[in-house]
Amino acid sequence: MKRREATDPEDLMYRVSSSSSSPHGVDHECRTKKPKGNEYEVFLSFRGEDTRKGFTDHLYIGLLNSGIRVFRDDDELRVGEEIGQELLCSIMQSSISIPIISENYAYSKWCLCELAQMLKCKRNEGQLVLPIFYKVEPSQLRHLTGSFGDAVNAHKENLDVKVVKEWEEVLKEVSSLKGWSDKDTNGHEGELVKKVVREVMSELKRRFQLIIPKQLVGIDDRVEEVINSIDAKFNDTRIIGICGIGGIGKTTLAKVLYNRLSYHFEFMSFVANIRETSRHKGIECLQKQLISNILRNPHDVSNVDEGIGVIKSRFKSKKVLILLDDIDDKDHLNALVGDGSWFKAGSIVIITTRNKSILNETGVGYKYQLNELSLKQSLILFSRHAFRDNSPPNDYWILSRDVVSTTGGLPLALEVIGSFLCGKSKKVWEATSKKLKKVPDKKVLETFRISYEALDREVQQIFLDIACFFIGLSKQSPTYMWDACEFFPENGIEVLCLMSLIKIDKDGKLMMHDQLRDFGREIVRLENQKEPQSRSRLWIYEEAIEVLDNNKGTSKIEALHLNKCSCRRSYAGELFKELTNVRFLQVNSADLTGDFLSLLPQLRWLQWKDCPLDFKAFNFHPKKLVVLDLSWSEISEDWGGWDPLKMATDLKVLNLLNCRSMRKTPDLSAFKSLEIFLFEGCCNLQEIHPSIGDIKTLVSLNVKSCKELKELPAGVGRLEELNELILDHTDIQEIPVSRGCLMKLETLSASSCGRLAQLPESIGYLKALKTLNASNCASLACIPSSIGHLAALQCLLLWGCPSLRQIPDSIGKLKSLAELRLANTSIAELSESIGNLHNLRILDICQTHITELPSAIGMLAKLQELRASGCKNLGGLPSNMDKLVSLNKLILGKSGIIGLPESISKLSSVRKLTVRCCQKLRELPELPSSIIALHITCRSRSLPHLSQLTLLKKLALSDCPQLEYLPKLPNGLSMLSITRCGKLKAVTDLSNLKHLSELYLEECYELTKVTGLEDLQQSLYNLCVRECPNISWLDGTESCGSSS
Repeated sequence: MKRREATDPEDLMYRVSSSSSSPHGVDHECRTKKPKGNEYEVFLSFRGEDTRKGFTDHLYIGLLNSGIRVFRDDDELRVGEEIGQELLCSIMQSSISIPIISENYAYSKWCLCELAQMLKCKRNEGQLVLPIFYKVEPSQLRHLTGSFGDAVNAHKENLDVKVVKEWEEVLKEVSSLKGWSDKDTNGHEGELVKKVVREVMSELKRRFQLIIPKQLVGIDDRVEEVINSIDAKFNDTRIIGICGIGGIGKTTLAKVLYNRLSYHFEFMSFVANIRETSRHKGIECLQKQLISNILRNPHDVSNVDEGIGVIKSRFKSKKVLILLDDIDDKDHLNALVGDGSWFKAGSIVIITTRNKSILNETGVGYKYQLNELSLKQSLILFSRHAFRDNSPPNDYWILSRDVVSTTGGLPLALEVIGSFLCGKSKKVWEATSKKLKKVPDKKVLETFRISYEALDREVQQIFLDIACFFIGLSKQSPTYMWDACEFFPENGIEVLCLMSLIKIDKDGKLMMHDQLRDFGREIVRLENQKEPQSRSRLWIYEEAIEVLDNNKGTSKIEALHLNKCSCRRSYAGELFKELTNVRFLQVNSADLTGDFLSLLPQLRWLQWKDCPLDFKAFNFHPKKLVVLDLSWSEISEDWGGWDPLKMATDLKVLNLLNCRSMRKTPDLSAFKSLEIFLFEGCCNLQEIHPSIGDIKTLVSLNVKSCKELKELPAGVGRLEELNELILDHTDIQEIPVSRGCLMKLETLSASSCGRLAQLPESIGYLKALKTLNASNCASLACIPSSIGHLAALQCLLLWGCPSLRQIPDSIGKLKSLAELRLANTSIAELSESIGNLHNLRILDICQTHITELPSAIGMLAKLQELRASGCKNLGGLPSNMDKLVSLNKLILGKSGIIGLPESISKLSSVRKLTVRCCQKLRELPELPSSIIALHITCRSRSLPHLSQLTLLKKLALSDCPQLEYLPKLPNGLSMLSITRCGKLKAVTDLSNLKHLSELYLEECYELTKVTGLEDLQQSLYNLCVRECPNISWLDGTESCGSSS
């Protein structure tokens, strides 16, 4: 156990911690130790003087020659009287134990101890014990005759009678087991060795566990998450789909699941490399393998239909476990397992794929998206391969961190690169680190190439663009460029997401794994390894500038990055003369000078951040431009570049983010196709040119943080295509909404508009509105009743509006509303009409003046979160709380509640309940059995029964001044925190909490005793005892003590 400083119990309560599978079985220590060398498959126990140089030696060599890992014990080579822990662990960690029972076997105390341990493992762990009766009869053991009777009598003279009695029992038990005798082969020991080896090999194959990497990191939580999706009683058939990019660890996770589940199944099959095998040998080959594995006999099929027929007819009565690895075609899944109905109920099919669409199209019941390892996990995994340890040596720490940072948490990359660097010199490490920052390891590349080559050309172009330029950027602007280039981005982005080659985060940004980024850039580099000018994309400044400065530009270049933060330079038009196919140009903090007549004819996107006040280019008319980014520039409405750029009549995006010198926007009438207009952060902007009202195509207008902006042109309220209007942190007092206009507006955000006193009555005309955010508006005092007409509204955010005292009854008409946040307002009452919000998922009334919840709240069958923290006037909850069948979070901390209704016990979906710092709470009723996290403050002397909360993982008790004793705690508890419980004298019987990893005891001044910790040495990781002065010792943890 490791002690740490005390932490706030509220943080402890909901801290995300990595799971640890607690040891199970008979000897916990053996579960955490490994024998020296490799883990063994077979343990040989024998009496050395009888068989060491003869039969045992022949058998040992025979097993080794067959590739079986064998532990050979020799009783005469031991030192001391006690059987060692390592030896017992070797028995436990073997799949098969073979006692070679000879005439003098029972005279050895070591041999009898080993035999007892073997049979113990057989009973508790399912280990296979296969005895060999060498020149003795099983009946001699059963009846303790001959040398066995003599040996037992000899032991009785020197040893405890209970020990000898146990040995008598194990001798009798082993005599009844199926095994071998030298008489089976008429005394031919060579034949007996062959027979034993054959049967051991057969048994090991039957018990076959799929080979998985030994250095697994971060797998436990993932396994548990998938396991939890399976019916524990295996009553229904489940198809589990694991998807993710190549090299992310899909197959490893699937194998671990397969091994974990295999003990529950008699019929199993692992079909590997389906994509590759089907391509070369056909799906019939895979069907043949599956059928042969399940039926345990070779079985041929001539075509796919015949294979389907055999599987459907022969597997119907069999409960199967099947792992289908690397599926890339839904037809493969249909030909091998169908929809799961071909097998007996309780069957499980695990599939892995890079293509998420296969899971969607085939109706897979449970889908698991496998994500990357964290930096901490990555460093552990890398270190295990590079150093055979969990962390790097001090003098390799920085190098290791640098190398790991290039892999982006991809297990395959960490394994390949770590294995390569193992044992290499520092010079090799340094060279590899530099190389990895430019070119990823070739073995890793091949794992991605498969997915890449399956893409259409247009999708490949999108992938390469993202890899080289757009990671971390909103997909919005690139999409316009790709659309103008006829790359069909809507389809392309969807395909890339389904293939797990990119991700779109919650903010709509394009995200890509670092290894995939490097792979994409390597594809481009390989277009011409020696001549950058012959590549399609130049994203390295030094290479790009070398091409331009030496007039090496070619028509092959499509995208160019000329961004160097440390210097500002000029680019003359003549440098771009040969760049006839450039569609993306990034030229930040630079001057464009000279004549640009007929240059850059294919330019679709110009990113010219921090462009100069003085526009020096002439004849600069990028007519095909669709995205113009002039953000972070000091330009104003009088900038000389506006007139020439107005030739770009197809412009879709104009980005003026943080142009702080802009006081008024220019005339925008030329941009008839403009869709995105971004002014965020133009802190001196006071006026938007009225021509904006003539841009009928405008979809998004963002003037967030334009603090001097007091009003919008009236024309904004008449924009027919506007979908998003962002007014946050402005000085606007009124939102222009006209009847029959803004009919496509879905998002209206006016957060932190300090002078906005009310929402317009005409807001009810916004029929498409889905999100209305008026949070943190200090002056907002009135919500019009017309808000009830917003039939599409899903999210209403009014938190942080202290002047708001009520919301209209018409809110009950918002049939689509899923999220309602009213925290930190002066609202004192909720209307009964709230019960009509049948789609409401989240209700937040924290820090309000509400005194009671309406009984109609029981009608919110889809409500998942109810937050009422800090509602000091709230005395209780309605009695019909049991109607909230979907509620999984009930947060009542620091509220004024006196009690909870009895009906709360029927909330079968609640996972998290907190009544922390509820100083008036007198007692608790029976709690829902579904709770995982529970935080209690209560004035009662006792707590309700908690042992039935079998899912409870985290329990925190704080400020319970009358609590005198704890009830029996649930066995699955992983965190227990007890703070400021002044009358609590003892925490007893913790021995059953085998999963307890964190225990915090703080400011419990009468606490004198904590017992049961001696059995938690394997699981308990954090132990903090603070200001508990009367604890003189902790049972079983004398090394930990207490702190004050």
